[in-house]
Amino acid sequence: MKRYLPFLIVGLVAALAFGGGFALYRSKQTAAPTGAKDGATTGLHVRGKKDAAVTIEEFGDFECPPCSKMAVTLKKIEEEYGSRVRFIFHHFPLINHKHARPAAHAAEAADMQGRFWDMHDLLYKEQNNWSHAQDVFPLLHGYAGAIGLDVERFKKDMESETVQKRVDADHQLGSSRGVSSTPTVFVNNVAVPPASLDPSGLRKAITTALEEKGKTKP
Repeated sequence: MKRYLPFLIVGLVAALAFGGGFALYRSKQTAAPTGAKDGATTGLHVRGKKDAAVTIEEFGDFECPPCSKMAVTLKKIEEEYGSRVRFIFHHFPLINHKHARPAAHAAEAADMQGRFWDMHDLLYKEQNNWSHAQDVFPLLHGYAGAIGLDVERFKKDMESETVQKRVDADHQLGSSRGVSSTPTVFVNNVAVPPASLDPSGLRKAITTALEEKGKTKP
């Protein structure tokens, strides 16, 4: 038995290493964002035609600098691809961004007056200002006035249960699909790898989706 003991130990170590490696691989696979289980890509905040060939779905945080850059990129893509693409935005405020949730509430409060995308665009444009403020609320109220909202109603809506539930629901949806960072982007329900979240990577994903739909031309 002693003759075979070293071989048994080596075999056991190898088996444990393989098992650990496999478990790590599985955990990485599980952690990767996934598309909607039913294949449906829907949300409260949609820009573009319902029958567009490509749907770009984003989970974003208004205080996240890469999300601000993504907003600029998506605007250019919208201009470039026109009616062939539509956009869906979901809130995913990160816990380490202290003003991200108030900003998400501001966007939802703006939506209560039909101006979500105006607030969405303004928050990203002005991100460097409000994200560093000690008290963010006066700035958010000022933005509401700048886009023509009833500011007193906006203030009440920001604190409402309806707005809080909307943001929470988006965050829970993202968590259920493996979202853990922002921006997380899906193109036709397929997650775009973080390394490809640049203009060329997104265009490549869109081109692939269009080819699958057979609609590479306008």
